[in-house]
Amino acid sequence: MGALRGLSVEQQVALLFVVLFGVLALVSIATQMVSLREVEDDRVRERRARFKRELNAIWIGALAFWIAWISGPVGATLLFGVLSFIALREFITLTHTRRADHRSLLLAFFVVLPAQFVLAGAQSLNLFMVFIPVYSFLAIPVVSAFGNDPQRFLERTAKIQWGIMVCVYGTSHAPALLLLDFPGHDGRGAFLVFYLVMVVAAAYIAQEAISRRLRSMPVARQISRTFSWRAWLAGALAAGLVGALLYWATPFKPWQAVAMGALAGAVGTLGDFVMKALKRDAGVRHWGGKATVTGAVGLLDRIAPLCFAAPVFFHVVRWYFVP
Repeated sequence: MGALRGLSVEQQVALLFVVLFGVLALVSIATQMVSLREVEDDRVRERRARFKRELNAIWIGALAFWIAWISGPVGATLLFGVLSFIALREFITLTHTRRADHRSLLLAFFVVLPAQFVLAGAQSLNLFMVFIPVYSFLAIPVVSAFGNDPQRFLERTAKIQWGIMVCVYGTSHAPALLLLDFPGHDGRGAFLVFYLVMVVAAAYIAQEAISRRLRSMPVARQISRTFSWRAWLAGALAAGLVGALLYWATPFKPWQAVAMGALAGAVGTLGDFVMKALKRDAGVRHWGGKATVTGAVGLLDRIAPLCFAAPVFFHVVRWYFVP
């Protein structure tokens, strides 16, 4: 630990990526070797195919994280802006809108989204925090009303607002974390983003694994057959444990790292639960479920827990750890 602390911030982050890509390479090699074995069971084939898809998604996420770091704050903000654009496109494509909503959609994609990330990159945090919840939420229905179509007006407007809140507001807090300044921890924003991603992923994986073993009564069977309070609590505890293991990379003390990890993990899994309800309403199992028709790529399935956890994590960190 002393040797790690003796390295510069750039060297520590570089070592983080060496370890991350090394682990992914070993897992990929092991997966490829296992796939060479012939299996007759269709379930095993399906599990292997699903695992490969998830592993590819993790590779893409790791590469995106690396590109964000080497490109600096501006590059990171642009990268997360592109991810936000794709996620919002998926959300809007699979929800009901009408011709009268085109003005509001143009406002969302080409005004609200870039403005939010510009505010994040410029570190105008006071306006960054209220721009979407206040100004865009008031502007969207006004613009929609000029479309002169009252049919299902409230439902259509609420869907656009909700898409902006999740896909733009939530995602924009990741590059904002990179730009926070901590006393004695200058330039360590990349570690904080890595910490957030790891605890949210740990909570999601633990909840899904434990829910299958415990077979607990689901809270809302019509929405999710895997979400139960026991599994959710186990996911939060797993996130807290991972957070404790990573405390050295954060400005937190060990007990603070446990609490922050559990908080982020708990909020992230609740966010995934909410997004499952929205998918049920849209009539799809995955946000990329109609990829051949809509062009959606399933990104929102990957980042939905992070979209919920990032704003809560960011604001708690800023309120309690940034002077």
